[in-house]
Amino acid sequence: MSQVAGATRSAAGQRVKSLRIDWMLVLGAAILIAAGLMALYSEGIDKPGGSVFPKQLFNIVLGAVPFSFFLLVHPKLLQRQATAIYIVNIVLLLLVLVAGKHEMGAQRWVSFGPIRFEPSEVAKLLTVFTLASFFAMRQESIAKFSTFALSFAHVLAPMLLIAKQPHLGATLVLMAIWLSVCVAAGVPIRYVFGFIGVFLALFALVWETPGVLKEYQKDRVIGLLNPTDKDKGYQALRSQIAFGEGGVSGEGFKRGEQKMARFIPEQHNDFIFTVVGEEGGLIGCTLILIAYGFFFFRVWLVMFE
Repeated sequence: MSQVAGATRSAAGQRVKSLRIDWMLVLGAAILIAAGLMALYSEGIDKPGGSVFPKQLFNIVLGAVPFSFFLLVHPKLLQRQATAIYIVNIVLLLLVLVAGKHEMGAQRWVSFGPIRFEPSEVAKLLTVFTLASFFAMRQESIAKFSTFALSFAHVLAPMLLIAKQPHLGATLVLMAIWLSVCVAAGVPIRYVFGFIGVFLALFALVWETPGVLKEYQKDRVIGLLNPTDKDKGYQALRSQIAFGEGGVSGEGFKRGEQKMARFIPEQHNDFIFTVVGEEGGLIGCTLILIAYGFFFFRVWLVMFE
């Protein structure tokens, strides 16, 4: 019996060892999640229409399910199921166009009872897995242009489906994911820079073609490139004021005047960092950036160790 028990403990130990969990990486993620929750909690205080903090807290709990799955499942199994994962990705994006919910001029969300999610967000993660599998099966031909072209064909379908919603931001993020995986896989960098050049030229052409890009999409690009524009860069201008109000040490947790006055309409989304800047000041912003640096450093070690 003692030999059986010893063998069982040994097998369990081997399984734990085979997981190779980077606890520093988990710690970095936990710090960023906590900081994000604090910012959302502060942003939602006395907010007309209610805070998104409870929803985000629920999403984190819900996200523990796929987190645990990908933590425990060996990457080789995911590689063997790459075709099925790719099909699921496409089906989810097609589902948006068939039964997705319209909101703010776009059709991006799917609801299953109380659960509402954006398949484009899921597509980012699934594309990483399927692309990694794509390159893993072509290690001997990664330096060939044909492999680079086929990898683009691999991401083209989900990119077009996301662009159809329309969701320009997620489409560009998926393209950035593709190029990043190409670099990590060892694709010649000249192919990557060559594609970026061609893309910028085509984007300029599309910009001048009527009816291709919606006006609000153009406004967001203009606001990004020219944040001093009083109309298209309104949120960027107000965010600068919020950071200025924060100064070095900030106004204190839950005390941001710009936030309480609701001068930044969509502060809980892309501009949540302004809450940190106003209430935490330069010190708070620096700590968050250090946390991000630590997190990505651990990601880099996991990728290339």
